[in-house]
Amino acid sequence: MGPWNSISMEIIYGVLGWSSIICWVLASYPQVILNFRRKSVVGLSFDYLILNFTKQSSYLIYNATLFFSTTVQKQYFDKYGYDQMIPVALSDVFFPFHSIILIFVVSVQIIFFDRGSQKVSKAAIAILVAVWFFAGACFFMALPTHSWLWLVSIFNSIQVFMTVIKYSPQAFLNFTRKSTVGFSIGNIVLDFSGGVATLAQMSVQSVDQGSWVNFLGNIGKPLLALTVLQVSIAFDLIFFYQHFVLYHIKASRVSFQRDPESTDSEPLIKDSDHLQGIATTS
Repeated sequence: MGPWNSISMEIIYGVLGWSSIICWVLASYPQVILNFRRKSVVGLSFDYLILNFTKQSSYLIYNATLFFSTTVQKQYFDKYGYDQMIPVALSDVFFPFHSIILIFVVSVQIIFFDRGSQKVSKAAIAILVAVWFFAGACFFMALPTHSWLWLVSIFNSIQVFMTVIKYSPQAFLNFTRKSTVGFSIGNIVLDFSGGVATLAQMSVQSVDQGSWVNFLGNIGKPLLALTVLQVSIAFDLIFFYQHFVLYHIKASRVSFQRDPESTDSEPLIKDSDHLQGIATTS
């Protein structure tokens, strides 16, 4: 691992790394708190939840393996040079681990809180099975030659792909319900902030080392930052437009007619047959 050439750069790198992690960690809480206050998960896409689980699991496998495994680190140095730094910090390991815990918490809320007629769609299940089947196949391909760096890079690519698609089910659910009640949009803003900080963190490291191989060696982090920047901005606009423009009047009427926080309120989604049709086509 190449040493830092500038102490100030090293400090900035650490600050940016933990700043991005704090943003992403805090992004997990608004939905948990909202679910608890309402005693309901109606309005939260279960498809989004399982796609995000796949994303975070893949990201944890990549970061933890590259950070802790000396074998994978040696393969990284053999490929990119021993004067380069491992482009994964402890904060990168902490973030997906924490996110998986929060996903588990929300899953428990889904079991015990009102969920109306919502369920996981067949399309989401198919994606989940296909992704993990592909990951398993890659493991057996890497096993004979011990190509572990290539294997963890596959998990890296998976998490980038899941980052791109994971928000789509939530936007579609808002559209079909004609409401954003039950979905917290604060996570999108925090995702955006975390992406900016991550991209800046990688830039600081590359400037200090005088080489952009850190970007090329850790495709996932810059791609994650870039996709979060682009996808989050797009979904920011979609979610805010849905919440404040398209369904603002309806949300106001719901709040006026009955308290959406109340456990006595009827499920916001009632037509199970209609929802099953939506789940099948989604």
